Amino acid sequence: MRKVDTKEIEEKIYNMALEAGVSLTESCKKALCAASESETKPAAKFALDTLIENYKVAESRKMPVCQDTGMAVVILEIGQDVKLEGKWLETAVNDGVRRAYEDGYFRKSVCDPVTRVNTGDNTPAVIHTRIVEGDKISITYMPKGFGSENMSKVFMLKPAQGVEGIIDAIVATVKEAGSRPCPPVYVGVGIGGSFDTCTFLAKTAIARDPGTHNPRPDIADIERRATERINALGIGCQGFHGDTTTLGVSCEWAPTHIAGLPVAINIQCHCIRCRKEVL
Repeated sequence: MRKVDTKEIEEKIYNMALEAGVSLTESCKKALCAASESETKPAAKFALDTLIENYKVAESRKMPVCQDTGMAVVILEIGQDVKLEGKWLETAVNDGVRRAYEDGYFRKSVCDPVTRVNTGDNTPAVIHTRIVEGDKISITYMPKGFGSENMSKVFMLKPAQGVEGIIDAIVATVKEAGSRPCPPVYVGVGIGGSFDTCTFLAKTAIARDPGTHNPRPDIADIERRATERINALGIGCQGFHGDTTTLGVSCEWAPTHIAGLPVAINIQCHCIRCRKEVL
């Protein structure tokens, strides 16, 4: 049994949040640069180049890469052979987020859903925990902006709609969103499970790097076909009618009930700020 003080988790979260607030993932940078190089529409290329310049300035000056510094999403995979000690786990996570948003001068965006009173420190974070094999703790940290989050959808499809229905739902969601989620978007898709689990699958899907593919060939084919159809929409970077509307589609799946086909689509804007660490 390995003992871990939750203060270590707090420090990891703190550093991950500070880094994510000011810099995109390497895979996101590469995807934006590749989109710019292949873009044939002048206005969309100008917009892509501006996004590239923006992330470079933010990183060099340690300034927020987006004014929406997001709601903190934390996914913890905790080994069964780990014994947590110290302060309560959720308190440790929230303390890490709180300190990072204060020290990084990041905008505090979390509020009561009814009164709209701001909590003042961007907590509580959205925390998901899973017990897994081993004695390690895997931490995924993702600040999620709501311009894109608001464009997400859940579909309770009929089983007979099958693969075509899944792809249609993905494409329709992006088409309806248009320029509002700050494209080029990254699309996370959860297929199967239940109403609640498919949304979590969609969230874990956008924690993957753009350009990666699901190991199941049929699921990877859904990713490929959906990506092609979305880019054929011509929405383009920031809605300037370009060639690249999405940096990619990532799908995760789970078994579901014989009577259902839940599909969740979680939209991520071009500003991918996911961080992963193992403790």
